[in-house]
Amino acid sequence: MMESSITILPLPHFSFLKHKPHGHGTTAIGAFPLFKQWKHTSSHCHRTTLLNCQKMYVPGFGEASPEAKAAKNLHNFFTYVAVRIVTAQLEELMEFLETHSLNDGDKFCAELMRESSRHRSLAMRILEVRSAYCKRDFEWDNLERLAKKMADESNTRLMRDYVLETSHVESEK
Repeated sequence: MMESSITILPLPHFSFLKHKPHGHGTTAIGAFPLFKQWKHTSSHCHRTTLLNCQKMYVPGFGEASPEAKAAKNLHNFFTYVAVRIVTAQLEELMEFLETHSLNDGDKFCAELMRESSRHRSLAMRILEVRSAYCKRDFEWDNLERLAKKMADESNTRLMRDYVLETSHVESEK
């Protein structure tokens, strides 16, 4: 087994970390501004007050603050986590579908609710989406048009087939 050793060299002082006054109300480390004074205008009176707000200046973030960038990254991460959770739930739903029929929607949802707590949340989501789709997205006028068209075409085909069948049989007699 190989041993390794690390030597840490002490630094006598950090002169580049000493705070130095830097221009108009800022404090700096070396030549880089770190803290800024913020002007605050009170809504109660119209005078401007200088506040010594010790906010560190962070270069290189453009228009967005580091917090805004972090929030965006967390938002993307939370989306990733949510997708992983939903994917796992969908895998569970696909397994459930292999053994349960969708022919009776209420029976399917009732069985899904009773399978486990994770399945119950899937069932609740299905009920929510089913209701929303029925109320907001289903095209009821299109259903009426298609149902009438299907009935008319079916009736015409059945009557035509009957007439052809009966007229052909009677002409042979």
